[in-house]
Amino acid sequence: MAFCLQIIEIPIESPIAKVGEEIASPPGGVQRGEAPLRFLLSPKIGGLGVDIERGDADGGLGYAATTERGPPTTNRDSCFRRNDRMGRFEKRRALVTQWMSMNNTGRQDRETMLGLYRVLDLTDEKGLICGKTLGDLGADVIKIEPRGGDSARDIGPFYRDVPNGDESLYWFAYNAGKRSITLNLEMTDGQDLFRKLVAKADFVIESFAPGHLDGLGLGHSALSQINPRVILTSITPFGQTGPYRDYKTCDLVSMALGGYVYLTGDSDRPPVRIGFPQAFLHAGMAAATGTMVAHFHRQLTGEGQWVDVSIQEACAWIPTDSAIYWEMNQVLEERHGGVRVRPTTGARMKRIWQCRDGYVSFDMYGARLARNFMTPLVAWMAEEGAAPDFLKEIDWNTFDYFAAPPELVERIAEPIGQFFAARTREELLWGGVARRCCIYPVATLGNVATSRQLDERGFWVGMEHEALGASIRYPGSCIRASETGSGVSRRAPQVGEHNVEVYRELGLTREDLLAFRRRGVI
Repeated sequence: MAFCLQIIEIPIESPIAKVGEEIASPPGGVQRGEAPLRFLLSPKIGGLGVDIERGDADGGLGYAATTERGPPTTNRDSCFRRNDRMGRFEKRRALVTQWMSMNNTGRQDRETMLGLYRVLDLTDEKGLICGKTLGDLGADVIKIEPRGGDSARDIGPFYRDVPNGDESLYWFAYNAGKRSITLNLEMTDGQDLFRKLVAKADFVIESFAPGHLDGLGLGHSALSQINPRVILTSITPFGQTGPYRDYKTCDLVSMALGGYVYLTGDSDRPPVRIGFPQAFLHAGMAAATGTMVAHFHRQLTGEGQWVDVSIQEACAWIPTDSAIYWEMNQVLEERHGGVRVRPTTGARMKRIWQCRDGYVSFDMYGARLARNFMTPLVAWMAEEGAAPDFLKEIDWNTFDYFAAPPELVERIAEPIGQFFAARTREELLWGGVARRCCIYPVATLGNVATSRQLDERGFWVGMEHEALGASIRYPGSCIRASETGSGVSRRAPQVGEHNVEVYRELGLTREDLLAFRRRGVI
């Protein structure tokens, strides 16, 4: 069954426009109150309930939205039932945009994908990127920290290499776009404040050990009683169930138990880990994806749910091509460093090549793929007088690397390596582009920071840090949409920077805040 949107016009003086009174016409009206349905309006997806208490200043109209069941439809746009008095969908969208502007919830941008929604972020480093991703899409993300600050603030590197919890570049990177409050969840008063926050929230993300929130009376069953629409996303080392559920983890443990470490490194040495920790980033992005899928379900049904994310399982998704490799060849893939080893012959096909100022990536593909690899490369080498005769005589359109003996593969690789070594990455990149030959520079982080492509797309965003007296460049959002904005909206917060702002939204006075602070609640 599909939920369809119908927006109706109601004279502002009409009795049914009173605050707190159920809209009786048409049937299926939503109850106005403190927790309105806030489904995201989309021309593709039905299901939006709104709480509107004011009318249009110019036309004297109040607006109400109802959800109405209809049959499944393959024409998604037809889910929006036209009202003769309202006209086209664009006018309907304008009405909801007006409601958004009335809804004073402290949310920064109503023209973003998630500008109507609030996230309570209880994660440590295991899930910080989840909240950041939702924040980049416009959600109001409130980072809830212990009174002394989140443990992730102590993770380096640090600004100017001075260890300081307020100057962690790691913290800056994964908490940009969030507001910060402090709250002691171990205290009864702190738990009560959290419940009030949950009543007005749309998402809660957390990375405590399984059962921790239940022990505080703040588990999924308790939160869903407070707010049936809330989505709780839990990010834990091994998930909420299974024999490992209570074990702890770190990046190396998760990557190793996910199978990826076994494939990383050279075949004549033990496995190695990736230089920068990756496990929590994979899990955090998986959590953001799962949260959005749960949100889609909520749009259709009005129901929240619990999203259970296992860091190990997120890491096990990384080498999934190795499982396919087994299914295709009945051979377990091994680690080979910068080469690819053919299981049928043992030939080592080089993939990372040294050039004059770094490295490039190139695969020695033949057959159907030769037209973008070996064929144009050998022709280029011939132009430069760098292709030996035997290389020019090979018919690359029929060449089968699966059958080629290792000695021949090594012989082919030698002149290619010499050709690459005599040229820079830029020369190889643009020479390859001109010839439709797939040669890719291996970018250093310095190259990424100065990338013309990223710069011209406005990827980097400068944010002022008043306490540091400096502007720091942040990476922007990797997700863009034609109809809504996204990106970093504010610098990473200081500890409890938004206590007054957020708690006053709950109705707390200055005296309340001082009392809670003295008692160690906030």
